[in-house]
Amino acid sequence: MNRVNELLLKIEQLEAELETELRAKREDLEYTIRKHKVRFSQEIKEKQHEFLKKWLDYVYDSGPLIILTIPIIWGAIIPCLILDLVVTLYQYICFPIYGIPFARRRDYVIIDRQNLGYLNWIEKLNCMYCGYFNGVIAYIREVAARTEQYWCPVRHARPVKSVHGHYRQFFEYGDAKGYREGLEPAREELARKLREEVLNRKK
Repeated sequence: MNRVNELLLKIEQLEAELETELRAKREDLEYTIRKHKVRFSQEIKEKQHEFLKKWLDYVYDSGPLIILTIPIIWGAIIPCLILDLVVTLYQYICFPIYGIPFARRRDYVIIDRQNLGYLNWIEKLNCMYCGYFNGVIAYIREVAARTEQYWCPVRHARPVKSVHGHYRQFFEYGDAKGYREGLEPAREELARKLREEVLNRKK
């Protein structure tokens, strides 16, 4: 395993560690997740409500320049909805042909901040928008990453600012022999690994 692989593996381990810490934080903040829904105790709900900012004050404090940007930021929802639909159709049509398991959209598009009692209705709406938009981008990245690993799993010659989770399995740039001999086995391994993840989720 070369140094690049070691670093990518370390990133994956840190992400797993972060998830463990976030789970522990849930207990500190006294909330649970049941059937994809967040539950707070009545006492916590009342405490949160103490920090609620009235929506009129929220708008006033934002200032006129922020308010003028609203049509621009919300206008981006239209191409996002189209992209969401196109990518979903793409994977449901193409992935079965390639033998790649589907990326579950609900693992990436998570909208749950509207359950927070200290957010007013405008903040909740904004948070739903951000959760949707960033979730769609993450979902699209995963679909694109699976596609890239199937069709062209070759690392770039130059450093990449941010790599997806499949990049560690890619072939070194310029490794012609490794690519030609390993492409089909790599595709089979991708399908096997993703199927295994699906089975583990069902347990």
